Formats: sequence, structure tokens, C-alpha cells
Amino acid sequence: MPEPRESHRILVVDDEPRMIRFIRMNLELEGYSVFEAADGVQALAQVRDTLPDLVILDVMMPELDGFETLRDLREISSVPVIMLTARGEEDDRVRGLELGADDYVTKPFSPRELVSRVKAVLRRAESPAPAEKGPLKIDDRLQIDFDRREIFVEGKLVKLRPTEFRLLYHLVSNAGWVVPHDQLLAKVWGYEYREETHYLRLYINYLRQKLEADPAHPKYVLTERGVGYRFVDFKK
Repeated sequence: MPEPRESHRILVVDDEPRMIRFIRMNLELEGYSVFEAADGVQALAQVRDTLPDLVILDVMMPELDGFETLRDLREISSVPVIMLTARGEEDDRVRGLELGADDYVTKPFSPRELVSRVKAVLRRAESPAPAEKGPLKIDDRLQIDFDRREIFVEGKLVKLRPTEFRLLYHLVSNAGWVVPHDQLLAKVWGYEYREETHYLRLYINYLRQKLEADPAHPKYVLTERGVGYRFVDFKK
């Protein structure tokens, strides 16, 4: 019989012991290995020591809050992060995503919602894009090699986060064609994210910041208003 796969390691960061117990219980029921941190400083140390596959990070913590912790975390790790917030304002959600969070869950939440989000984020982080044969020369400025997961802009290697890479893959694979919003969301984030258009807007902006010479006037990732996005047809 094959060896059972090692369970994913999840770090839960929250200053409320009851919340940590609630999350731990529900994640362990799903077979995950759970580690704890009560504040941002402990969280950063745990990331270095335990190398988690995912971090669940509360926003409202004393001293080093979740946003500050995330900013410091992104200096040392690209581990996927789900933010927990007691507030539902879009500003908080957008701020977390802009700082490098992969998803967010608003308190109070059900165990089913949390587990669904955890599975979706882990799936995105681990699922590789299908391989293309050889490097693609978009033009003299941009080259993409999906086999090697490398993007070169003006000869310099540009680092993309896993979600950015998957989004770019699906756009380039349909170069010259408009890919609808809901289709991109389903393919890159998961079927349950088809209505979360703000994710798509943010990550399209991230790609443009990294790939375009002038992100305000893009030539690679083009907007088809009210429909979706289109990658320039470089195969003409």
C-alpha cells in the first residue's frame, strides 16, 4: 500500500484562545496539523520554525496587528495566508489582499466556510499550471516559460506569486480571446469564487504592475469592459 500523504501544516494566529481552539478542532477533524501563535511576533517565529503550508491570521491583535504581521511575513515567506477579520468593510479586505493575503474570512464564520476556504487556497497554491512546450516570446520585452515557471521582463526575472502565475497562464493560454470574469475566477480561484470580482481586479492590477511598461495603459493584459480580460494575440 502507498504511504499516506503527510497532512498539511496550518499555523493559526489569534490572540483569542477560544477562537484558536474552535479553529484547531475543526481543522484537525479534517486531518490537518495545526500550530498556534498568540501574536504577530510568535507567528513570524513559527513560520521560520515550522514552515507551515498555510497561515490563518487574525487582523485585530495587540501590538503587531494582522496587517503589520502580514507585511513582515511577506519579507521572508510566500506561504498562503487567509486573513480573519471581525469587520466586513471592503477596505479591510482589499488592504489585506494588497499586502499579499490570498483570501479572507469575516467573523463570525461557520466551520464549513473556513474549511472550504482553506481547501481552496491550498489547492491554488499546489496545483501547477499545465506545461507549455518551450518558452514563449511575447515580444522583445516579455518572455514567458511556463515549463520553468519563469517570467522575464526586459531580460530580468520577475517573481510571480502562485495565484498571479495561474491567472497569467489562463490568460496566455487563451491569447487573443476574451476570457469572462466568472470563467477566470472559477479556473484560478475555484468554482465557489465566481462572484468575487474584486479578487480578479486586484490580481489583474498586480500582473500589470509587474509586466507592463505602463500599467495605466496596458498592452499585454487588456480589459474588455463588462465582459472579462484578454491577453494580446502575440501569435499573429
